[in-house]
Amino acid sequence: MDAVVLQVPIVGMAAEQFVLLAITALAGGAFGAALGALPSFVFTGFVVFLGEGLAILQREVAGLEGIDGGQLAAGVTGVIGFGAVTGPHVAFAGGVAASAYAGKKYPEMEPDGWDYHFGKDILYAFGTKPDVLAVGAVFGVVGMLINQVGAGIGTPTDTIALSVVATAFLARLAFGYPLVGTAAGDGLLDMSPFERGEKRVVTDGGVERELLATEPWLPHQYVWGNVAAIGLVGGILGGYIWIQTGSVFLGYGISAMSLLFLNLGVEKIPVTHHITLLGSVGAVVVAPIAGSVAALLAAGAFGVVTGLLGELTQRVFYAHSGTHVDPPAMAIALAMFVVAVLSMVGVLPNAGYL
Repeated sequence: MDAVVLQVPIVGMAAEQFVLLAITALAGGAFGAALGALPSFVFTGFVVFLGEGLAILQREVAGLEGIDGGQLAAGVTGVIGFGAVTGPHVAFAGGVAASAYAGKKYPEMEPDGWDYHFGKDILYAFGTKPDVLAVGAVFGVVGMLINQVGAGIGTPTDTIALSVVATAFLARLAFGYPLVGTAAGDGLLDMSPFERGEKRVVTDGGVERELLATEPWLPHQYVWGNVAAIGLVGGILGGYIWIQTGSVFLGYGISAMSLLFLNLGVEKIPVTHHITLLGSVGAVVVAPIAGSVAALLAAGAFGVVTGLLGELTQRVFYAHSGTHVDPPAMAIALAMFVVAVLSMVGVLPNAGYL
């Protein structure tokens, strides 16, 4: 008689496999806290780049004797890059939560020259501090659960991006930050207090200090026209990469890897992984009905819209509170929801990578 395999409801996964995933997600979230949210995401980029490179190789070469190339590529991209090791919903989410926790618990750890609330410092590597690693671990497994349940019930969007957003808001609630915050200027969309250098006073852990009254996500990437310009460029490049390679995620991986330079302090490096990803999607949904040139133009349009969505969401949800809520993840979740709905009603021929 075959052994009975216990299943986890909704998730649709064998119990032993789920426990394995949960334990790994705890370690993955702690990994994100140890390295810092942004450095851990750079690793996401490198792993996805490797996995997509293997997938392209597997498609070009019929197969290597004794090796299932498809399984190998899927394992690197899906199980590692977007899984419980370096998946943004696990490692990056764990690092974001760790920074939010430390912003309240350890304000004295804030590095010199950091003008924003310490809870937004996603470059900070917390090393081996046990309580901070524990926070990262908890949020890593919560991020994994949100993604698994979201995918299990068929949520019509990118559930990894949705999980990154949800865990960031949970961290604000858990550690006593306002969900949105109070605008210092003329409404949530007004970034002029930042441009004027206006300050506010905050007290965390008994430490009082002056911070900028409004904190845009990227000081070098918040002007609407400039964001649209990089959106057009990144979208076209993401679309071209898909047209030439068949990989939706290769442009995303390249964009994520480029953030290594931002992490190392190179000024004005743009953040584009949401843009190149949706650029690829724009090409995917238009190519079947209009050909490659139209697909490339659509990729640029998708890039512009997604870049502007990222800017809109950062102005509402990032700039006025004290922790990081990821604008690219918000933009991806919103844009892919629209793509999914348009596909469901027959306006688009497919839903991209969903």
